[in-house]
Amino acid sequence: MFLTWLDANSWLIEIAGQRILLDPWLVGPLVFGNQPWFFKGERPSPLEIPEQIDLILLSQGLPDHAHLPTLQKLDRTIPVIASENAAKVVQELGYTQVTPLGHGETSIWADQLEITALPGSPIGPFLVENAFVLKDLTTHHRLYYEPHGFHTAALQQLETADVVIAPIQDLVLPLLGPFIQGGDFALAAVKQLQPQYILPTASGGAIENTGLLNKLLTIKGSIEGFRQLLQDNGCSTQVLSPAPGERVVVQLSSAVAG
Repeated sequence: MFLTWLDANSWLIEIAGQRILLDPWLVGPLVFGNQPWFFKGERPSPLEIPEQIDLILLSQGLPDHAHLPTLQKLDRTIPVIASENAAKVVQELGYTQVTPLGHGETSIWADQLEITALPGSPIGPFLVENAFVLKDLTTHHRLYYEPHGFHTAALQQLETADVVIAPIQDLVLPLLGPFIQGGDFALAAVKQLQPQYILPTASGGAIENTGLLNKLLTIKGSIEGFRQLLQDNGCSTQVLSPAPGERVVVQLSSAVAG
C-alpha cells in the first residue's frame, strides 16, 4: 500500500492495484459559500494532478471534500464513488460514472477492492456524511477513513483496520467545541480497530487560511502529543506523518482473512 498526503483532507491511495484520489483539493482556493471573508484557504502553489487515476472517492459534499475547481479540472470520465450528498455535486458537473454509496452499502471496484460506506460526520441536524472502509480483497488489508473524527457509529460496525486516516488534533470553535475531533476520539478509534498505523488528516501542512472562521479556530494537540498518548495507553499503533506530496510505503503484516 502507498499513501500520499496531498494536504488538508486530500489523499492519493494506492491499494489493490488501484490509484484512488480521495477528497481532492488540488487547484484554486477553498471558499465556503462564496464568502472569502468568512473562510478562504489557499495553497502556496497548485499541486499537479496525479496521473492514471482509477477512481475518485468523495466522503462529503462540502467544498473541502468535493472541491469544485478541482473537480472541474479533473477528467469527468473518471469513475466516482461518493456519499449521496457528494454524488449530487459531481453529477451536476457532468461526471459520467457516479455511484452514490449510502451508509452500510458496499461497492466492489475492479474485482479487487471492496469499498464500504459507514456513518461519518454530521453536517447540520439532518445530514450525516460518510466514513469509508477500503478492503483489499487479495490481502484482506483494511483502510478506514473519517476526516472529522466522528467515529462512534462506524466503530460499532467495524471490527478492525490495518490503517486509519483520521484527525489526531482538535479544531475547536468558541462555545461550540471541536468540530474536528482528534485526541481522545482518535485514541478510541485506535483502541477499537487496533491498526498498525494511523495517519493524521485535516490539519497541518502548507495551506494558508484567512477569514473570520480561521481567526476563531483553535488547534489543540500535536502529533508528538498523540504519540505519547498512544504510548501511555499501551497502544502499539505507529503514527506516520508524511509531508504534503510525500509518497509513503506502508508495510503491513499479514491480515486475517474475512
